[in-house]
Amino acid sequence: TLLYAFLHMRPSLKYFDKMRCLRKRSAVSFLGVLVICLLFMNLYIEDGYVLEGDKQLIRETATHQLNSERYVHTFKDLSNFSGSINISYRYLAGTPLPRKRYLTIGLSSVKRKKGNYLLETIKSIFEQSSYEELKEIAVVVQLADFDSAWCEGMVQDISQKFAHHIIAGRLIVIHVPEEYYPVLNGLKRNYNDPEDRVKFRSKQNVDYAFLLNFCANLSDYYVMLEDDVRCSKNFLTAVKKVITSREGSYWVTLEFSKLGYIGKLYHSHDLPRLAHFLLMFYQEMPCDWLLIHFRGLLAQKEVIRFKPSLFQHMGYYSSYKGAENKLKDDDFEEESFDIPDNPPANLHTNMNVFENYEASKAYSSIDEYFWGKAPSTGDFYGIVFEKPIKISKIKIITGTEDRQNDILHHGALEVGEKIVGSKKGRQCTTYLRLGEFKNGNFEITDVEHKVLFDINCMRILVTKSQKEWLIIRSISVWTSQTPNQ
Repeated sequence: TLLYAFLHMRPSLKYFDKMRCLRKRSAVSFLGVLVICLLFMNLYIEDGYVLEGDKQLIRETATHQLNSERYVHTFKDLSNFSGSINISYRYLAGTPLPRKRYLTIGLSSVKRKKGNYLLETIKSIFEQSSYEELKEIAVVVQLADFDSAWCEGMVQDISQKFAHHIIAGRLIVIHVPEEYYPVLNGLKRNYNDPEDRVKFRSKQNVDYAFLLNFCANLSDYYVMLEDDVRCSKNFLTAVKKVITSREGSYWVTLEFSKLGYIGKLYHSHDLPRLAHFLLMFYQEMPCDWLLIHFRGLLAQKEVIRFKPSLFQHMGYYSSYKGAENKLKDDDFEEESFDIPDNPPANLHTNMNVFENYEASKAYSSIDEYFWGKAPSTGDFYGIVFEKPIKISKIKIITGTEDRQNDILHHGALEVGEKIVGSKKGRQCTTYLRLGEFKNGNFEITDVEHKVLFDINCMRILVTKSQKEWLIIRSISVWTSQTPNQ
């Protein structure tokens, strides 16, 4: 009976053994969980007290990444920034324009520790423009200093010297109250700039953003100047000619000076986007660097700059701490700037072209050039015009400042008529020599009186081999009346 009972108790003993094992395992598990909890608590305490610096760094990194994602998103939606920024402008002189103009000229000015060039800049704009040109321009001056006494004094001077332009609706002076500006202290110290330098350039970005925002609907085009600039005579006519020559091609910025934020031309419909862009990154970098990024984001990768320059920097002292600033644009020409017509043409050469310095780059008004390896006698650079033309003036420049020996040492210029061949292989059968190159350059006027036929072709002919390579820096053609078609 006892054996039977013992045998029948075995399952129960096994059960209790299992229960004891479970309790042991549970205890181990509980202890494990407890240890883990204590470790987490310890980590939390360390995170809260010991590793606060690392935690802050992680937060900043995460914020920067989030901001980067926001910027990328904003870049993609940059075209949607067509609305104006909500700012109340004060009219210090002049009134809202009664009609839209062709070109608005904008400049922003602050009090300088040394020198003041604003009045001379305004004077140059008006003096270098004809009466007909004045009808098509508006000048907007933003006094961007928070010193109200300085602003009042400048308004008084401007009003006295340019009263008739203010009355005629050509000149407006505006101001944005300080309350509309973002934080200008404690900004990021990019590029190791001192704090006051960062504040200066960041405020300048905001100044320009507010100015662009104001000018967005005043005209078809907008050009930015600085407040210490001298203008070329009849600059508006030159600008209009360039804009007409670019008709049908895409561009965001056309540049008429290689310095700073001088002579940069925009479509007015792009100004709201540019204003938002400058505000978005106002503390990141100087405005002239931001402009390069803006142009690239809107798919203009290369600089489109025209020579000679229409605007020259004349200030000797910078608006930042009165530091010396002797920068000059050596491509500036003050006298009447006559942009060549360069009618449509096919360009070709039998010279060995270096890399991507193709023949087309010498005929362009942009700052580019053709570069060929050492030419031989009989080599040529040919231009076949799409339509026969009358030419009044031709000017050709070879070589550059950096490579002054890469000029055409021995060459001649010829014009031709009687075109033959297919579209790709068109050429003239008869040529007339107009003259020889001297010191690498060629210039001739009154061509229409020296050439009796309508010109179909033009070519630069190498008359003697040279060991130096050849740069054709620019080919400029001015036309007279269009011949009867």
